[in-house]
Amino acid sequence: MSDSDDYEQERQATIARNRELLIQLGLADAASAIKSVKQAPNSAKPVQPRVKKPKEPARPTRQSTRLRRGPVDPNESPQAKRKREREEEERRRKEEEERLEAAEREREAKRPRHNELDLETLVEDDHSKELSNLRSTFQAVLKTPRPKGTSGDDAFVFDDDKKEEGEVTELKKKLGKLKIIARAKVTHDRIYCAAYHPEPTKDLVFFGDKHGQLGIWDARAPVDEPEDDDEDPTPPEDREGGKYWRLQMHWPATSKSSISCVKFDPIDAFSVYTSAYDCTIRTLSLASGISSELYATEDTLITCVDLPPYGHEMWISDAAGGMTHMDLRAGRNHAKRYILSEQKIGSVSVNPVRPHFLVTASNTRDLKVWDTRMLETLSGRSLRSAPNSPGPSTPRSPSKRKTREASVFSHPSEVDAEAIDKLMATKRGQSTVRARWAHGKSVSSAYWDPRGRSIVSTSYDDTIRLWDVKPSLFDKDAPFPSSRPFSQIKHNCQTGKWLTILKAQWTPNPDVYPHFTIGNMDHSLDIYSCKGDHIAKLADRSKITAVQAVTCSHPSIVERVASGNASGRCVLWAPEV
Repeated sequence: MSDSDDYEQERQATIARNRELLIQLGLADAASAIKSVKQAPNSAKPVQPRVKKPKEPARPTRQSTRLRRGPVDPNESPQAKRKREREEEERRRKEEEERLEAAEREREAKRPRHNELDLETLVEDDHSKELSNLRSTFQAVLKTPRPKGTSGDDAFVFDDDKKEEGEVTELKKKLGKLKIIARAKVTHDRIYCAAYHPEPTKDLVFFGDKHGQLGIWDARAPVDEPEDDDEDPTPPEDREGGKYWRLQMHWPATSKSSISCVKFDPIDAFSVYTSAYDCTIRTLSLASGISSELYATEDTLITCVDLPPYGHEMWISDAAGGMTHMDLRAGRNHAKRYILSEQKIGSVSVNPVRPHFLVTASNTRDLKVWDTRMLETLSGRSLRSAPNSPGPSTPRSPSKRKTREASVFSHPSEVDAEAIDKLMATKRGQSTVRARWAHGKSVSSAYWDPRGRSIVSTSYDDTIRLWDVKPSLFDKDAPFPSSRPFSQIKHNCQTGKWLTILKAQWTPNPDVYPHFTIGNMDHSLDIYSCKGDHIAKLADRSKITAVQAVTCSHPSIVERVASGNASGRCVLWAPEV
């Protein structure tokens, strides 16, 4: 018998002994169980993008000048040598100019863009079919103006508790049935903000991401099926839903251009406003497809914008504790900036019923309600440091180029904190700040509801607070009486460095009982009423494995909610068809 036969018999005997030992220990099926666990697919698969990014072409390699010019003739004449040296000098000069021009183009590509931009420039992939589909989508929402809805401050205020309970019960029936209808990776990077277009025939949601990209998602649009099913082995339930387009609204495409806020024109919803950390505010006309700049600062980060229902004004909060008021008809240089805080103001909200009342959230741990009629009486000093129109200059003059760049920035007049403190110290100015409500830690957001009487705030102290302001208090020329919030909800807001801050967002629908949505750290989405009642908890462990940090609701349809996470993936919640 050969050595190989002896080895095989010994191996088989060893296997038999091990099998008997496993049977004695009750572990006979352990191997198959482990194998089945390893082979079990992950139940929550991420939605698969339809189009893969093309690979970048290989860059040409550098070659030395000696190799390019080839061998030198040892019998070269003096005249030929001088000619050759002149040609080499000219070539080196041209190469240096090309290098400097390329470096200047690279620097220019990293600067914010202040000029008008069309859709061809904004769209990431310049495909005529994609642009045509986007323009068709815009035309569909331009047929009918959709003004921002508001309601009276006495709407949904009941003397009978049973009527209020009935409204909450009705909401629970409608919102408790919401399921995931569509998913898609709408932007490349983390979602920072979102806004739901009011068009009732579409589910059109605009998402702003970390790198200045505006994702537009038509969540229920029919998906273009691949011609050959073999090309896309992904199951239908794991494929992207709807159609989306990515517009590079702010530049450069880095974290310096994170979109902090998205708002629609409250008059007709035919334009969308975006503010970003590149210190600019831009507007995109859905009719013309042109993006233009409304406002720009040199080094002050813009955190939030809001507009009253009539749409001709804008309030802008910034990271330096300032609040800027701009009349959109007058232009950026007629704006006025007020220093209202020593630290960052993270959000501003205009009362939709009484637009001269603002609520601000600040890192000073205070939520404040301002009466802007008192602020308008203050005169500001001009901060203009550069002329409006640049004079003649050459491209190679750094000082003149700097002057030209400075001319694109806005130059509002400024009212400093000292002037505001003096106003508030007078009897007449005591009503400038109508309310100052303290929080345990920084206030991350505060917003008015569509009735203009309820305020919801979120804070790093893991608490959602709700205030109800009686209409009679607005009419009095005096600060609101100090009071505790009528409802406090414990909610984990510790998002950390890699998640967008959780903010409670009111539904903008004025025809339904006021309620708001907010993401949850357990990968779900919570809905609460204006009184703090928990209405619904939206979750799907089989499809969602990330925090839905950003939320928004449809302005006219109750059963519509959209959310987005830190990877740019977005979800539409709606009743099952």
